[in-house]
Amino acid sequence: MRPVAAVIAVSAALLAVPAALARGAETPAPVQLDRGWTFQLAGGRPQPVTLPHVMQPRPTPGSFAGTTGTYRLRFTPPRLPDGFAWALRFEQVRRVARVALNGALLGVHKDPYVPFTLAAGSLRPGQPNELVVDVDNRKGPEPREGWWNWGGITRPVTLVPQGPVVLRDLALLPRLACGRSGRCRDGQFLVDGWLTNRSAVATRPTVRVRVTAPRSGAVTKAVIAGPQLAPGQTARLRARLHLNGRAEPWSPADPVRYRAVVQTRDGHGRMAQVDRQRAGLRSVIVRGGHLLLNGRRIELRGASIQEDVPGRGPALDDADIAQIVHQLKAVHANVTRSHYLLNDRLLDRLDAAGILVWTQAPIFHRDVLLRTPRQRANALATLRTTILAARRHPSTLVYSVANELNAVPSRLPPTQAYLLAAAREARSLDPTVPVAADVLAYPSLPFDPTYRSFDALGINSYFGWYPGKPDRPTGTVHQLTPYLRMWHDRYPGQALVLTEFGAEATKPGPASEKQTYAFQADYLKRMLAAVGRSPADGAIYWTLREFAVKPFWDGLENATPRPDVAIDSIHNKGLIAYHGQPKPAWRVASRQFATTPLFPGAPPRAAARRAPPGAPSDLPGAALLALALAGLLGAAWFNVWCFRAVRAARPEPAPVVPLWREADRDDVAVGHDVVAAFEA
Repeated sequence: MRPVAAVIAVSAALLAVPAALARGAETPAPVQLDRGWTFQLAGGRPQPVTLPHVMQPRPTPGSFAGTTGTYRLRFTPPRLPDGFAWALRFEQVRRVARVALNGALLGVHKDPYVPFTLAAGSLRPGQPNELVVDVDNRKGPEPREGWWNWGGITRPVTLVPQGPVVLRDLALLPRLACGRSGRCRDGQFLVDGWLTNRSAVATRPTVRVRVTAPRSGAVTKAVIAGPQLAPGQTARLRARLHLNGRAEPWSPADPVRYRAVVQTRDGHGRMAQVDRQRAGLRSVIVRGGHLLLNGRRIELRGASIQEDVPGRGPALDDADIAQIVHQLKAVHANVTRSHYLLNDRLLDRLDAAGILVWTQAPIFHRDVLLRTPRQRANALATLRTTILAARRHPSTLVYSVANELNAVPSRLPPTQAYLLAAAREARSLDPTVPVAADVLAYPSLPFDPTYRSFDALGINSYFGWYPGKPDRPTGTVHQLTPYLRMWHDRYPGQALVLTEFGAEATKPGPASEKQTYAFQADYLKRMLAAVGRSPADGAIYWTLREFAVKPFWDGLENATPRPDVAIDSIHNKGLIAYHGQPKPAWRVASRQFATTPLFPGAPPRAAARRAPPGAPSDLPGAALLALALAGLLGAAWFNVWCFRAVRAARPEPAPVVPLWREADRDDVAVGHDVVAAFEA
């Protein structure tokens, strides 16, 4: 598409908004700004691009240090009803974004892994506008990151209408009472968000909630009365909503979700905002040192992911997202993990697929960036935005506040101060999900009381791969089981999960030789067996698929480099090679994951495949054609699977029964309407 044609296409999409209003739409609709952009790399020429977009798509040593570039979009937005104004929502810009509209600076955003919204005060409705986003991903030594330094507008940009009252960061947080058998009752949602009065006069908004059960169709309605808000004032909205009908829990085996419509009105009853969400009703707690989902202990088996696709890096399109979910399902993973907030579209697909997410804020090896109060405040802001974006997803299993900070935080007061503050912040933002910290664990690590402040602990340990140091050797897999038992004895109230382990594999050879496919496959089998003999609640392999990492990576940190090991920019621990070929370890993972039920004692999941699509016997190569065909078949299978899940047979409506005692209620019920408490 040529630039002029692209601008016309965007303008046509924007001008369609008033027509929607004329047809009776409740509020103006948001508009995706994905087409019509031009991008100019520093020292280069402008070229038309579509968002999401990465500035330097090839991970070459020369591009790791980063660069600068400029994105431009010309568009003509429509006029909005009185009291409404446009804002710009950026899902992700890596690393620093300087946003200007019609020559006026809207703001500078420096966090590369969380979304942000800017009021478009200089926008001219009904006239041509120019949006300019200068992106800078030049990287210094800090912060340390274990992945490639991608740069660009790597997730969608949306033009968002804001009414006289704005309800932001809305979530329906689930509460559910479940027994050990998995039978659940007393389904509730905690409606949580922040109300802001954008108008020039004081107002008392109301929020109406309508929730529909996924199978029975039972409807629960609530009216939440807000406080009197002065112009510009913001207050938190929190109200408990008891659901009518039997509870219909979300679980990996049955990932059903309630449909919620939330209407925000100003003090005159005028509609200001309409939100629609799919909310999962589930319980995640830690009891007796173990993770419980819907009242039952779980046994996690899965693989971590990095958002990194050859040629596009983290600028994922819908096909990339479908492929990631398909690969997780194909290997029978019930959990995944990443070092930063995942793409919201990917989280939606994981919700629908029933794959749990160990959600982590990108506070990665950052002790040197936690020394001052301001630095710790910045880290807490990253954590806060991560949780606010992830908490509406029922797949969210745990909030991890950091990865591999100093392993003895009580000896480093600034790090300890961050961890303790982060645990409090996470519980304040979402009291329905356990809070964790992921620890680089090694022998001789002493007990630290800081970890008692968390509900769960992620153990990152590569026993059997990295040899470790003389005073803390990690050379054998046999060390893992007693080591996890020691952690369980030290922290009996905290759930334990082996959140990182893995082995590089780039060549054929015997299982006795590191770096071979056979070694990786055997290593995975032995590590999973060791976890199975331990009190840990599961294991998450690092990673599902290879990804780009710092230049000249050899995969042998703390080991003596060998001339026969490839040195490139690819992290080779993945079960699937960077360009898509499964390794023999994929087959081992698929078999082991499939035969480990999520709930111990339950029947195993579907039988594992004999071999993954296009799996090599010893090395990838001739399987490329088979892999491509398998990918097409896999995509078709995935679509059929999704269709069947959506069209699942609906049982007869469940009888409406009381799910609470009147003495337990902290709100006043009037039929199906609830006048709920408001917390400023």
